[in-house]
Amino acid sequence: MKNFSKTVCKIAIPVTLQSMLQSSFSIIDQLMIGQLGENSIAAVGLGGNFCLIYSVVLGAIATVAGVLIAQFLGAADEKEAWRGFSVSMLSGLCVAALFTFTSFLFAGPILGLYTPDARTILEGTPYLRIVSFTFLPMAISTVIATWLRCSEYATLPLAASFVAVLVNTSLNYVLIFGKLGLPALGVVGAGYATVISQLVNLLLMGIGFLWSLKKDQKKMMFSIHLEHLTFGEYFAMICPILISEFLWSLGQNVNSAVYGHLGTDSLAAYTLTTPIQGMFCGALSGLSAAAGVMIGKQLGKKDYDAAYRDSKKLLWLSLCSSLVLALVLILLSGCYVSFYPVQEKVGYVAKLLLYVFALYAPVKVLNMVLGGGIIRSGGNTKLIMIIDIIGTWCVGVPLLLFAAYVLKLSVVPVYAILTFEEVVRLVITMVVFMKKTWMRSL
Repeated sequence: MKNFSKTVCKIAIPVTLQSMLQSSFSIIDQLMIGQLGENSIAAVGLGGNFCLIYSVVLGAIATVAGVLIAQFLGAADEKEAWRGFSVSMLSGLCVAALFTFTSFLFAGPILGLYTPDARTILEGTPYLRIVSFTFLPMAISTVIATWLRCSEYATLPLAASFVAVLVNTSLNYVLIFGKLGLPALGVVGAGYATVISQLVNLLLMGIGFLWSLKKDQKKMMFSIHLEHLTFGEYFAMICPILISEFLWSLGQNVNSAVYGHLGTDSLAAYTLTTPIQGMFCGALSGLSAAAGVMIGKQLGKKDYDAAYRDSKKLLWLSLCSSLVLALVLILLSGCYVSFYPVQEKVGYVAKLLLYVFALYAPVKVLNMVLGGGIIRSGGNTKLIMIIDIIGTWCVGVPLLLFAAYVLKLSVVPVYAILTFEEVVRLVITMVVFMKKTWMRSL
């Protein structure tokens, strides 16, 4: 029990702090953008929604990198762990180049898919073009962070993230409002701040990475020749995650598009809630990261009993923690919304959306830890792909379209009906977990 708690804390706490740090500064950024009005909030929110597609695809690559690195480090096969790192880095760079090209050249048409509001599209287009230059540094930083966490250096990504978000927030204040003698750039200023902060994050992450190698007396080995896995097996592992994460993010974008067509006020209200939702999930994301590393290493050692036992402990810890945080969110949601200088109707709708999110949050967190950490640690990613497709496209999106366009409900009941997909997803995932078919060593 002592080793379990020590390992969880060593990985989960830095990841949790990093996620909460990023989310808290996102709230501050959102408050700054909020001073510019509902259209600016919606414009940045829509740009962020498209960036979400990239983030989840990159996250899929990082997930497979984590599975490979954790399992091979657990099996004391460092060469193969480095090969997993190399293949993942190359995959991330290719995806980043594709998204950068698409976002820069087609920013306007992309935003037009979400909303018919010409003013929102006009504000969001330059923002998305600028932010597209963050994709390459994000790819490199994400894969490096995965290696560091699997090597139990999770505090290094935390430190880099802390400095980066400070830079981002400071530059947002200066560039959005035109401080220190600079012109007020508004939404465009937020885009420039994001790019600079990501470059700072990459620089610090690289320094931390090299420091960790020196401390452990290791040398980086770049090779894309996997010995224990063929490229076919690697892509058989990553493709289901890419497909499921892409379809999930596409589903989130369909959600935002529907909210946008329900009205700019509805979209602005939903956008106000996304940073606090991110903070909530970020507060428990460390448990998902810890699950991926801990369970992955145990599976690499073929210690299946310990893997299943620790998985159950992580699930109970996740449930208890999420219930406490959900109660806190319900109590403080009104206070959070009051910080935004928006119309009373927008603030009221945002508060109701947070209530709905809080009610579903424990289910969402269990899905995150189970699907995103525990089950994926065994490398059988097809299971998660099937569960995600069922949850998002067989349940969530049909319910969303039915509630919005057939029942013609407002954004709050539409969101509540849509989020029921999390319950369906959890039921299926728990059945898979208890059957133990996901436990395998690579």
